[in-house]
Amino acid sequence: MGRPTDRNFELKSQIHKKLLGVLNLERVSSLPKERLRAEIGRVVERLLEEERVPMTTAEQNRIIEEVLDEVLGLGPLEPLLKEPSISDILVNRFDKVYIERGGKLSEVPVRFRDNAHLLHIIEKIVSQVGRRIDEAQPIVDARLADGSRVNAIIPPLALDGPSLSIRRFGRHVITQEEMIQYKTTMPAMLKFLAACVQAKTTVLVSGGTGSGKTTMLNALSRFIPEEERIVTIEDTAELQLQQRHVVKFETRPPNLNKEGGINQRQLLRTALRMRPDRIIVGECRGAEALDMLQAMNTGVEGSMSTVHANTPKDAFSRLETMVMMADIEIPARVILQQLASAIKLVVQVARLQDGARRIMSIAEVVAAHDDQVELQEIFVFERTGVTDQGKVKGVFRGTGVRPKILERLRVSGIQLPESVFAETMQVNQ
Repeated sequence: MGRPTDRNFELKSQIHKKLLGVLNLERVSSLPKERLRAEIGRVVERLLEEERVPMTTAEQNRIIEEVLDEVLGLGPLEPLLKEPSISDILVNRFDKVYIERGGKLSEVPVRFRDNAHLLHIIEKIVSQVGRRIDEAQPIVDARLADGSRVNAIIPPLALDGPSLSIRRFGRHVITQEEMIQYKTTMPAMLKFLAACVQAKTTVLVSGGTGSGKTTMLNALSRFIPEEERIVTIEDTAELQLQQRHVVKFETRPPNLNKEGGINQRQLLRTALRMRPDRIIVGECRGAEALDMLQAMNTGVEGSMSTVHANTPKDAFSRLETMVMMADIEIPARVILQQLASAIKLVVQVARLQDGARRIMSIAEVVAAHDDQVELQEIFVFERTGVTDQGKVKGVFRGTGVRPKILERLRVSGIQLPESVFAETMQVNQ
């Protein structure tokens, strides 16, 4: 993709204006794409003749495509949205656009005409989901038609002009084979996780932003038996469960009058009345942690969620803080005991400096005492260095600890050989 010239920007603006002068705006969006393309082609040819601008057929076709993107889609963002390998699109300002591909950030030669053009595209996105963005409400969370998460912020809060970030919605649910192939984990860890999920163990996936928590949750959900009834609760629907018996809930933000909002806590209470076998909360962010905790401790075993945290211990500290946000007088010691009773396993994921996403640790919750939760690691990924190509070297290994959860697995009719906990796998050696 070459960097568009100012002449092209000017030309596209003129074509856009003339097109809307020739065609009714409502009619434009309802026209079949090929008919619209032909109309745009005629306007382009006429303009080029009037302006006496020399242009090759390939350049003309590119301008027609870009005007089509402007009229029917999201303008300069459309080529990026069509590339499945791009996981994040980050517009810092109208002339600075970055993408993430394979866990690495890079600037791309895509730009908007000016701040007004970028603001127009942002307004187009938020209006499609019945929202608005203006000085009264300068921050908006929204969702594209394909499920991608959009966050936009405009002046006066954004000092350099409107800013936009799009977290792409992964249509593909990663398979066990791909997890092994990409060195996200090793076979022994997957066997252990599959057994734990099948035996209705409550699992918490912990990690930083962009570390692959939702991807891991999707992967773990594959191990849930087909006959179980699952209710999912998310702020933005990203989970792609493969089972048929799934009920999906999504929160709703309040309107401009601060009315009509439905949060995760309300949805969790509704979910408990719907006879779930398992509840999967996309991400724990606030007071809903208390309701999730109650659900896990009162019969909805095998539930799962994610939390932003850098270590398994930090994950419990964050959950403890969230439970306290519910404004219920519960001593911290009791909260920790309930957390230790409800959550049996913490899967810590991370994105490393080479962009690779790995399971760094699988830790079992042993007990809660002295105002902290006691954990024991079953599997770890130990970094040993970096290759000449910048790839992180390391080794997956079992710690040799015999987890207490094996008794639960045995009662559920699942037997794991002792050799699973002694397995190792080298990465980039």
